[in-house]
Amino acid sequence: MANSRNPRSRITGVVALVAAGFGVLTIVAAGAVLFGPGQGLAGATIPLVLWANLFLGFGYIAAAVLLFIGSPWAWQLALAIAAATLIAALGFAVEALRGTQVEPRTAVALGVRMAFWLLVALFARRARG
Repeated sequence: MANSRNPRSRITGVVALVAAGFGVLTIVAAGAVLFGPGQGLAGATIPLVLWANLFLGFGYIAAAVLLFIGSPWAWQLALAIAAATLIAALGFAVEALRGTQVEPRTAVALGVRMAFWLLVALFARRARG
């Protein structure tokens, strides 16, 4: 782990903490819609997107840990998460184009997730030097 007095390591810690928090929130939200009280509140959902989000949430936490410990695998996992999110977004788009009722906010959320993980991948890659 990097020296906590190094400003770069503090930034890395903050990015890792945000990524881990994002992962926990993603698991809770997707789990609530799939298995619990969020089922009636979510609107028109696409199961592929929900399941992808649930499983990727665990990947978010793993990527956060790898980033925090300075692993060279952090940027690769972040990039893989962005790619998997793109695949889920393509599935969402196919369903929407087929006429399936969808929530427009899901498209926005998928875009935000992809952008976030691309930025984390770029940050992690540059942090490795």
